[in-house]
Amino acid sequence: MFSRKLTMSIVAGVAAIAVAGCSSGVVSATSSSASPTASASPAASSSPAASSSPAASSSSGGGGSNARSGPAAGGSSGTVDSVSTSGFTITTSAGQKVTVDETSSTTYEKGTASTSASAITAGEPVLVLGTVNSTTITATQVTVQPAGSEESAASTAAGVVPFKQGAPATSKTVGQIPADYAQGSGTLASGTTANKATEAALAAYPGGVVDRVVELSNGEYEVHYIGVNWPHHIFVNQDFKVIGAND
Repeated sequence: MFSRKLTMSIVAGVAAIAVAGCSSGVVSATSSSASPTASASPAASSSPAASSSPAASSSSGGGGSNARSGPAAGGSSGTVDSVSTSGFTITTSAGQKVTVDETSSTTYEKGTASTSASAITAGEPVLVLGTVNSTTITATQVTVQPAGSEESAASTAAGVVPFKQGAPATSKTVGQIPADYAQGSGTLASGTTANKATEAALAAYPGGVVDRVVELSNGEYEVHYIGVNWPHHIFVNQDFKVIGAND
């Protein structure tokens, strides 16, 4: 493994970061707002660390038994703040702080070319994919993005409502919500499928953290988003194009 990872140690602690709560206004790192078209969030009142591992979940559409399980595949993007022997921290374009833990199997890219962990330095814009537990990501892949991508993300994120302690929940629906969508249905997606859906959601709505991807019965995806006041659910079709979002 890379030289700075030979001395990898377990991160001493993960800073507690408040994220947006449910429609009730309760602040929780794992809550989501209820959709105006349905009665309950696919992750409402459940912790991303609760229930079963994503490895035990199917990536095909179907029943809802695994839709609230976690930790699960997801990711985030932002600018690197600090680097340690075991990982690094980033701040998203909406101001969310994220802790990234690296492992011996973490891979690194710069653009489309392979690189090493040494490419991760303070000030670099990065996309991180991996297993998400609240606002901590155990990275499977880290991509150093082109210079200026964070400025572009900040502009794109104009529709994202950053988290603010005590702020009222934002109730809004944009685009298309799958006609057969029922909150709590579907199964956790993993691997390449989850990565593609996560990247699509982060490109359209940068600033938060994708803490799970749920494949619906029609083959489309609900991407669950935390760390912002809006959106909390981003919908991605089978071609991995964002088609809608709501609270």
